[in-house]
Amino acid sequence: MKVVVVDDDKLVCASLKTIIESERKVEVLGLGYNGQDAIALYKQLKPDVLLMDIRMDLMTGLEAAEIILKEDQAAKILFLTTFLDDEYIIKALQLGAKGYLIKQNFESIVPSLRAVEAGQNVFGQDIVTKIPGLMTIDHREQPSYDLSDKERELIEGVAQGMSNREISESLYLSEGTVRNRLSIILEKLNLRDRTQLAIFYYKNLK
Repeated sequence: MKVVVVDDDKLVCASLKTIIESERKVEVLGLGYNGQDAIALYKQLKPDVLLMDIRMDLMTGLEAAEIILKEDQAAKILFLTTFLDDEYIIKALQLGAKGYLIKQNFESIVPSLRAVEAGQNVFGQDIVTKIPGLMTIDHREQPSYDLSDKERELIEGVAQGMSNREISESLYLSEGTVRNRLSIILEKLNLRDRTQLAIFYYKNLK
């Protein structure tokens, strides 16, 4: 079995590689540290399973998974995260991820990878107990507006009156990246300027 591991913590990546390769006939082909790495490594290496975190800099695991699965519906993606957020679990299910595990359950990682490779869906016990309740919630009452975590942080910065430079310093992004992403957000939300974006934040995201 060939696996690619993506996590923004390099120590976690190295530890996962050690755990996974302690099993026979399992090889970690590559390590990545953000969603952009995940997309590039998947295209280059075509692993049997992509093991990926959700919250990462530059691009989240969910954003990367959406791009990968649009290009290859057969991609087998297993999320491994510390977060039990309802929004993340629902998005992972909607995207077609093959599994969602909590990082603390290290002993279940390799068996889960093998199950996903065999075509099964794998969700940790913490996730399984939440799914029935999630399926009964009317999430239309709280639209996501198709915004990533990073986009929401950018909008919050604008709403707080921060300049592009201040936002770039707080989010560890270049000023050019902040400017470009804000333009994309304005177009996505059909808004004219930063003032409208700030109003949108306090009406819909606060």
